[in-house]
Amino acid sequence: MRASLALLHPGRLQGGRIAMALALTTLSGSALSASGSNPAAIDWMPIAASANAPGFDIARTETTVAQFRRFVQATGTVTRAERAGGGQVYEAGWTVKPGWTWARPFGVPAADDEPAVHVDFTEAQAFCRWAGGRLPTDAQWVRAAYTETRPAPPAPLQRGKTYPFPTGDSPAGAQCLGDCGAAADARAVRHGANLLRGRGHAAVTATPAGVNGLHDMGANAWEWVDEPPGAGGSAERRTRGGSWWYGSGQMRADHLQGKPPETTVVYIGFRCAKGPTAAP
Repeated sequence: MRASLALLHPGRLQGGRIAMALALTTLSGSALSASGSNPAAIDWMPIAASANAPGFDIARTETTVAQFRRFVQATGTVTRAERAGGGQVYEAGWTVKPGWTWARPFGVPAADDEPAVHVDFTEAQAFCRWAGGRLPTDAQWVRAAYTETRPAPPAPLQRGKTYPFPTGDSPAGAQCLGDCGAAADARAVRHGANLLRGRGHAAVTATPAGVNGLHDMGANAWEWVDEPPGAGGSAERRTRGGSWWYGSGQMRADHLQGKPPETTVVYIGFRCAKGPTAAP
């Protein structure tokens, strides 16, 4: 069942920039609040240990505008895109879009439950550290996205099965371009921006949950991962999962793509991980 975000985020109904309430209604219906150990109020999903890898936790959704706002307010961070006057989009070459930032991904204020994009790798890692975690490694992200680890997942998902897409056997339900069904167009949020390609991202729980109960591991926004792990300087960092800019091919595990760490783009976001955790 989708979170009742509209009830807690009147800004989405009224169009205003109203700060996200600290109490969030999660998919299970329980209350989740910001705390000293979880200042971003991330809904952590456990990924069980395997014979070859320890367990860990990963955020159920991509980092939201509301969560990133908490980080900015707590740390005084001014992002690279803000300092540059705007983030980027590809329009016959990389184009800076004035005023496009994490809070205004398409140039106007975003709702609290939209994914935070126009965030570079270092900023994403800094958010995750502040939030009590870190960016996932590539291996962790892949395991969480494609291999079902829950003891009793809802049908048709099966424990222990590795799927071709983070949505399962098909890309249906993801926020991708062309291959993911008509609902992707209906969910798209682009705030009136004139895009040369794609329809725009969706709110973080607008798409159905997929493998391991996670949202948007395939499409919506590319996600930064810590690959190569611990690299410094200008080494390219990997992005995973595809985005609303692409079809389903980029959602597959064998699709590898990276960007310079200073990249700030309208279709790259992130989620955090922490752990390892004990096996169930």
